[in-house]
Amino acid sequence: MLPLSKPLSPDPTKRLKSNELDRKNSFSSLLQSPLSIHSPRSWLIITILSLQIILFIMLRSISLSFSARHVVEQPTSTTTSDIQGTIKLIPYEPQQEHQQQQEHQRLQEHKPQQEHQRQQEHQQQREHQRQQEQPGFNMLPEQCNSGTIFVYDMPKPFNQELLQNCHELSPWGSRCDMLINDGFGRSATDLDGVVPANLIPAWHWTDQFVSEIIFHNRLLNHKCRTLEPESATAFYIPFYVGLAVGKYLWSHSNAKERDYHCDTMLRWVRDQPYFNRSNGWDHFITMGRISWDFRRSKDKDWGSGCIYMPGMRNVTRLLIERNPWDYFDVGVPYPTGFHPRSDSDILQWQDYVRNRNRSTLFCFAGATRGTIKNDFRGQLLSHCKEESGYCKIVNCAGTRCSNGTSAILETFLDSDFCLQPRGDSFTRRSIFDCMVAGSIPVFFWKRSAYYQYQWFLPDEPGSYSVFIDRNAVKNGTTSIRSVLASYSKEEVKKMRNKVIDYIPNFVYAKPREGLETIKDAFDVAVDGVLRRFKEQEEWGYKCWQSEAGHWDDYLVSESDEEGGDHQGPLLGLEPWWLKRI
Repeated sequence: MLPLSKPLSPDPTKRLKSNELDRKNSFSSLLQSPLSIHSPRSWLIITILSLQIILFIMLRSISLSFSARHVVEQPTSTTTSDIQGTIKLIPYEPQQEHQQQQEHQRLQEHKPQQEHQRQQEHQQQREHQRQQEQPGFNMLPEQCNSGTIFVYDMPKPFNQELLQNCHELSPWGSRCDMLINDGFGRSATDLDGVVPANLIPAWHWTDQFVSEIIFHNRLLNHKCRTLEPESATAFYIPFYVGLAVGKYLWSHSNAKERDYHCDTMLRWVRDQPYFNRSNGWDHFITMGRISWDFRRSKDKDWGSGCIYMPGMRNVTRLLIERNPWDYFDVGVPYPTGFHPRSDSDILQWQDYVRNRNRSTLFCFAGATRGTIKNDFRGQLLSHCKEESGYCKIVNCAGTRCSNGTSAILETFLDSDFCLQPRGDSFTRRSIFDCMVAGSIPVFFWKRSAYYQYQWFLPDEPGSYSVFIDRNAVKNGTTSIRSVLASYSKEEVKKMRNKVIDYIPNFVYAKPREGLETIKDAFDVAVDGVLRRFKEQEEWGYKCWQSEAGHWDDYLVSESDEEGGDHQGPLLGLEPWWLKRI
């Protein structure tokens, strides 16, 4: 039996042709299917292609954005905490900021020109905005017709460190309480019922030697302050010379110690190009004590020799008591306790003192000076006791009246006149305490006011004050009560109104920017300095400048000037060319 044979295999050639035919049919089907919008496979392919296109566009956009930021911004890995830990905040320093801006500009020069210009425009916009936001820099041309002021940024030992070390400024103890509140001191107490309740916050127990702090704070915020020294009319030296020398005046110090701070300051100032340009004629400084504290001629004498040092000769000096025979000394009011916060504070206070019912003819607040022969204060105290029905006394023996008390203020408010003999020098703070209270001052020395504060007082002394010959009081030929009682009520009212009208000239406002429209003592002083510098240029005063001579070399005694009987501080004969002042 024959075995079964396998089925015959198809012809290989036919098989190959069949496979090729199948692939062609499949490929044709694939090509034809996308053309049909009804095919699911077609929509799948469209979706995939769309997603690829979108991803490609997004990746390209991110790459371009990153490249742009990399060009504009400098890479840094410093964190906020790192900055806070490495940067020390310091007060605004105009000169340093100007240097930083120049350095920033140099670093930007490697960037594309277009980007550099854009950043420069942005920087100018920021600077303009910063100046607009800073107080005192919204200057209008008509507000600064007399010029602008550049305030030196001095090393801190000349001002800020003196305040920080306030506990070392006096041999008798700390003065820190007197220097707080921008130099105005502690808020006044015990004024309930003495002044209107809403004005009590405007009162402080202010020390009489703090004008350096007050002027510095105000000038930093003055509307005519400039940050560009090239364009400045005046240059202010913010050195607290009175605070610096105060600790040495009553201690066993030598001349070198008393002169150290002033000598160091002048060395710094004389290195400044703008000082050398004018030799100091357009520079000014506040010296918060009387002129005689800075006029030591010999090492063994009282005080500092600051005013006689090289470099100080032509600098205008604002002092609470001036040497009337020195053109560069300018007398400014002693700081009082009233520091108005606004125009309305001034107006309300003027109305209050104008309408005050005054029950006493005259008063005297002070103490005797036992070390002075024939002390005139002692005679005034005795005179007041004899006229107790007409005169009210506040005995200020010791420190009971230091920096003001409510008793002194109330006494001045209750009196038509207040007696103002000379103090430890020719002037005393009580003169301004008296006038701020609307009381009429009675002087016995012309140098107590008439030769001191011409910028701040009325031109006619008799319009606001009374002058009585002290020698006539001493020998008994004149009675103070009789002189004052001879003025009619209308005359007293007219004189009092004149005093009250001038109260803004005697006070230092509390805001660092000053009052809204009313000018205070600071404004009057600064306006006077700018006016003086302008007149110096017009009159050619610089032809008289000299470092060699002192105008106080022509010394006379007080008796030669006013018929007095004891030697006062240095006096000088008036040079003919200073008769303008």
